[in-house]
Amino acid sequence: MRVTTWTDVINYVRVRYEVMEDTDGWVRFRLDTRDDRNQQVTMHHVTGDDHVDWVELSSPVGWADKIDLRKFLELSGSSIIGGAAVVDGVALLKHTVPLSDMSIQEEFVAPLEALVHRADAMEHELTSSDQF
Repeated sequence: MRVTTWTDVINYVRVRYEVMEDTDGWVRFRLDTRDDRNQQVTMHHVTGDDHVDWVELSSPVGWADKIDLRKFLELSGSSIIGGAAVVDGVALLKHTVPLSDMSIQEEFVAPLEALVHRADAMEHELTSSDQF
């Protein structure tokens, strides 16, 4: 069985998506969604307390001080993917997947696309804009 590495995931993203920023340990990129909308995603390489490597995906929904946070939490709670967070004043939908033994197509792309489409729909509902 082939072990998937952080480099494998980064290379997959670089080839398929518009990379906006790429630094050691994280990448920010953009995906097209629907109706000429697009959505940013940040992907971090993180190591858990158990020394297991993970890929953390996050996609912004809006500025926390400009959206209804209660509605944001309610919408997040009704999603089968992702969890709500606020980081540096930005409301995010986040999801984490284990890196080792990852099938990029099934265990990375499927959650990535689900997260992006959900975050975009939430952004549209909460802000009526496409800022992120």
